[in-house]
Amino acid sequence: MEKCPEHPPLFTFGVIADIQYADLDDGYNFTRTRRRYYRSSLQLLKNALESWRESAVKPKFILQLGDIIDGFNKSHDASDQALDTVLTEFSSGPAEVHHVWGNHEFYNFSRSALLRSRLNSTLHSDGILNAAPADSEIYAYSFSPVPGFIFVVLDGYDVGLLGREESSQQYKDSLSLIRQHNPNKDLNSPVFKGLEERYTMFNGGFSKVQLDWLDSVLSSADEKQEKVTIVSHLPVHPRSTTPICLAWNYDELLSVIRSHSCVVCFMAGHDHDGGYHRDKNGGVHHLTVQGVVETPPDGNAFATVSVYEDKMELKGCGRVRDRVFEFPQNEGNITKAMTDLQIN
Repeated sequence: MEKCPEHPPLFTFGVIADIQYADLDDGYNFTRTRRRYYRSSLQLLKNALESWRESAVKPKFILQLGDIIDGFNKSHDASDQALDTVLTEFSSGPAEVHHVWGNHEFYNFSRSALLRSRLNSTLHSDGILNAAPADSEIYAYSFSPVPGFIFVVLDGYDVGLLGREESSQQYKDSLSLIRQHNPNKDLNSPVFKGLEERYTMFNGGFSKVQLDWLDSVLSSADEKQEKVTIVSHLPVHPRSTTPICLAWNYDELLSVIRSHSCVVCFMAGHDHDGGYHRDKNGGVHHLTVQGVVETPPDGNAFATVSVYEDKMELKGCGRVRDRVFEFPQNEGNITKAMTDLQIN
């Protein structure tokens, strides 16, 4: 008996993370334990774009999960040139790009400069449903590629030291917070105490304003029975990444997600090794995508996701493995965020 062909996907999209391009010879990470291929990362981006262009089903959009260029560009006065080089490549792609902001964006540009730049995808997307308060300078928005599906882009450095003026209240509050957990003179050096490792300068978190906004977006999606995928540079589930890459207040964001039935997936970058975990509390898939910058020149690191009514199928290339994300089944009421969060 012949197997019936599967229905075509409702839509597809591309995913790529941590390109960190710089026109520099290979280097190493902060601890000089891992090689980084700054220059050849551009070719790996070209490989991904070529794959998406030649695909029988063109992606509806591409998610760029942050760290599009490397922080070393700043010290070489090459930030604008490097960004233009990468964005020129993206412009040859088959679909619009939704850019997430990571720590390397803030190494190169101020928050106000990023809001005025081509990395502000809210300026180029006509699928925005809601925007964060304009006076907060929070880069968070949602868009709907097709009816019934919502994507939410979060600002993982809304709370943090990067991109904030040292004289600002946001900077002072963030410095006070990180100092409660990290006494090191160099705040990029972690305290190796389990989950406390996350309190470094290259991480950040989500303000109450952003969490409340996300809660309202998800409440609306619950009512309309829409399926939501959330994206951020920083992972928020401890079992989807190493502690040193977690968002500062990952637990608060997890509480918001777990209090709704609409969220099906959370996608992040930052951890160049990647990771995956399906949260037993709600069944949400937490995917951390492998970084391009630590992928050798003869490899690849990107994925194409096909979306169906009941699942998403991720087809990885190179270091990114294939996965199937079955959508959670809504069973009864979702318990509101717990006071004492337990990681499952």
